[in-house]
Amino acid sequence: MPGSPYTDLDRPPLSAARLSRALTPPVGPWRRLDLRSETGSTNADAADAARAGEPEGLVVVAERQTAGRGRRGRVWQSPPRAGLATSVLLRPGEAVTERDWPPAPPTGYGWLPLLAGVALVEAVSRLAELDAGLKWPNDLLVGEAKCAGILAEAVPAAGSAEPPAIVLGIGLNVTLRADELPENPTGLPATSLQLAGATATDRDPLLRALLRGLADWYDRWRAAGGDADACGLREAYLASCATVGRQVRVLLPDGSALTGLATGVDPDGHLLVDTAAGQRRLAAGDVLHLR
Repeated sequence: MPGSPYTDLDRPPLSAARLSRALTPPVGPWRRLDLRSETGSTNADAADAARAGEPEGLVVVAERQTAGRGRRGRVWQSPPRAGLATSVLLRPGEAVTERDWPPAPPTGYGWLPLLAGVALVEAVSRLAELDAGLKWPNDLLVGEAKCAGILAEAVPAAGSAEPPAIVLGIGLNVTLRADELPENPTGLPATSLQLAGATATDRDPLLRALLRGLADWYDRWRAAGGDADACGLREAYLASCATVGRQVRVLLPDGSALTGLATGVDPDGHLLVDTAAGQRRLAAGDVLHLR
């Protein structure tokens, strides 16, 4: 049947009903799940919901993105049902008394994409049985190839004194074939779980594991008041980070670049790089691992 999601049996559709039963109340950690057959960008959808007053805990999932957003304004598309494209809406600056969550300070928000990376690498390592790592600040690597990206975006509140909402978007290549892989403007080759030899490429359990892991790490981080050391997040991130200990070249947001040895990640999630001119503390940048 033309247009049927079952025309490619290697890429079956996700079930909104099953995912909602598993991931939303009374048994799941997320408040609401919105599964879309196609959208421009799950991050844009979640940001629109935030501006409309949607509470924390929304999950948007798309079977296909036509204008997925990456860092530095990059746009990419994905074939239908070949990967996972999901975004979650968080409001870390709001206290949640029933969960004993104090407001997290804005200085800690830089940990949110790194938190998502930890949840992603745990899900991929456990279910796909691949040796995966994280390239600071937002890429999942399998070997030296990019398999997923993470984008965090702040959505300003209507009142200038109120904290922004944060939308965390994750795009994971699951069954993309070699001729479907996106080009990476930074030169890092792309791959998918299937091409990398994953033992499992069923998107349903992958998505469940990712979202449960993300909720668990977010709960720990919020309960610790946004302190990445106190909740174990910094330790977990460094254990999976393939950037620390490497010689790197970093393209900075102003167009300049620096080269040096990545030596660590500080308590605010910034990358520390020792250069010929001294140590630099980076909040953002495109990192290239040098051999």
